[in-house]
Amino acid sequence: MSNDIVKTKKPVDFTVGPILGPLFKFMLPVFAALLLQSLYGAADLLIVGQFGEPFNVSGVSMGSHITHTVTAIIAAFSTGTTVLVGQFLGKKMRKEAGKAIGASIVFFAIMAIVFTGVLIVLAEPALTLFKTPVEAMGEGTIYTRICAMGMIFIVAFNVLGSIFRGIGDSRTPLIAVGIACVVNVFGDLLLVGVFKMAAAGAAIATVSAQAISVVLSLLLIRRKALPFDFSRSFIRFDKKLIGRVVKLGLPLALQEVVVSGSFLVVSAIVNTMGLMASAAVGVGGRITMFIVLLPSAYSQSLSAFVAHNIGARKYERAKKALIHGIWTSLIYACLIFLLVFFRGDLLTQLFTQDPELIAAAALYLKGFAFDSFMTAFLFCLIGFCNGCGKTGISLFHSMVGVAVRVSTSLFFLHMQGVTLFHMGLSTPLASFCQNILCIIYLLIVSKKLKETYSSETIKS
Repeated sequence: MSNDIVKTKKPVDFTVGPILGPLFKFMLPVFAALLLQSLYGAADLLIVGQFGEPFNVSGVSMGSHITHTVTAIIAAFSTGTTVLVGQFLGKKMRKEAGKAIGASIVFFAIMAIVFTGVLIVLAEPALTLFKTPVEAMGEGTIYTRICAMGMIFIVAFNVLGSIFRGIGDSRTPLIAVGIACVVNVFGDLLLVGVFKMAAAGAAIATVSAQAISVVLSLLLIRRKALPFDFSRSFIRFDKKLIGRVVKLGLPLALQEVVVSGSFLVVSAIVNTMGLMASAAVGVGGRITMFIVLLPSAYSQSLSAFVAHNIGARKYERAKKALIHGIWTSLIYACLIFLLVFFRGDLLTQLFTQDPELIAAAALYLKGFAFDSFMTAFLFCLIGFCNGCGKTGISLFHSMVGVAVRVSTSLFFLHMQGVTLFHMGLSTPLASFCQNILCIIYLLIVSKKLKETYSSETIKS
């Protein structure tokens, strides 16, 4: 691409016409991409569970917890890019949208370098901190360090995804992650199943799949007519634009640190119950990712959809999108609850053939299943607030949720007759409290948001 500014086609316009249809159409590829990413992440544990021992499962589980935390932080910051680009496009400011993307590329390249070094150096201390069983320590360390070496691809994948979502394109990331998922599964089968490389093989397969996904995304984006102006000169350290991305993304990143950290703390608490409990929560944790798939897709989609309408000062339209997201998420919640609560044993059999481990993981899932209803509200509320640029509330309610999750886990741990059901129940209890806080916040600021982001407030 030359340094000349590239003129592009008219962007996807979320600010006019029907709401549910376009929102749902935009959300479906996001949902499919998240589904594939979940399968992609679950493949490591699933195949290691089939060909390895409980200590292999525990090691990969704890290692993936740590790498997932870092990935979640990066994804949170990338939401800042999604919202900023979406708001610029909503205001028809295409050149500024391109400059925001260029500044984001520089910012995330720095992040990739920093996180690579941090994970390599602190992998073993972190696993020790979170009470990883001694038998699983070596596997967890290997998995974490190999994934750290591929951090540049993890960062690039999230940045590209944020750009596509910001311009209203949720299909291209789906294509890229779909191919990556297939590569990861075959890589796991080869390296773990055939060559018996356990955690190391799973990590190598994951990094290789991410690399292929990034290369494919770059090829696709070069072929697309983009709805913003862009040139190589835009790729620079623009302090002002990076500051805006950080301002939007930092509360979300801190939220991910707090939330992911709390799950690591809960894992540490569960680890004191023994190797079998540790492996069971590791398996259960992979399955619980599917509980929040649709709400997570709506959260990302609403962030972009609402950002466009906030940029165009159409607050009422943004609020209607929130309502549509909630009621459609609740339909999914009912179906997923029935499956996870009543047939969790069938789901856990995908990851292991150990009868004791299957029973333990299914018991954990019974408690966690109630979170399907909680997240149907919570994630949509978060997406709406993020699209409005009010990302700070996400951090606050997450801290409250963490306090509830950790305190209830500790309470259950010291309760006579405690089981993994109680440990699973700590998460929906935390989500319930977070929902209450989000609803109270929106009731308080709703009038101000309407006054600020309604078209009638635009001065001539």
